[in-house]
Amino acid sequence: MNWDQVKGNWKQVKGTIKAQWGRLTDDELDEINGEREKLIGKIQERYGIAREEAEKQIEGMKM
Repeated sequence: MNWDQVKGNWKQVKGTIKAQWGRLTDDELDEINGEREKLIGKIQERYGIAREEAEKQIEGMKM
């Protein structure tokens, strides 16, 4: 699934995101609203990882 599809199906994808990155709140997921860059930033912030690692984790996400 490409990122345009993720954004278009954000409500369905939020559960997968929440399962993989449980520290993200529902409010944060609503704020992200399918924006890849916002998701990367929140993952970096919550998990204290580098941008490259956050991107790698997103690319490896199973949907």
